[in-house]
Amino acid sequence: MSVGDFKRDFSAALDRVRRGECIAVAFGRKKEVVAVLSPPEPDKTKDKRKLGRYAGRARVRFAPDWEMTDKELLDS
Repeated sequence: MSVGDFKRDFSAALDRVRRGECIAVAFGRKKEVVAVLSPPEPDKTKDKRKLGRYAGRARVRFAPDWEMTDKELLDS
């Protein structure tokens, strides 16, 4: 996709990327690719965290009503 086409069809290009497509943006007479837009990689931090050497031996659960203020967190 040329820079001009990209500027004109920006919203449509973002929709294509959102659907999983990668888009190369070309510039100049030689149509050299100067950028590639691709969807972000899946967030791997959503996986359950392991407890290091206690993995499989311990479990951590927080009650739904558990709260901690910023002050409590920073003072400890």
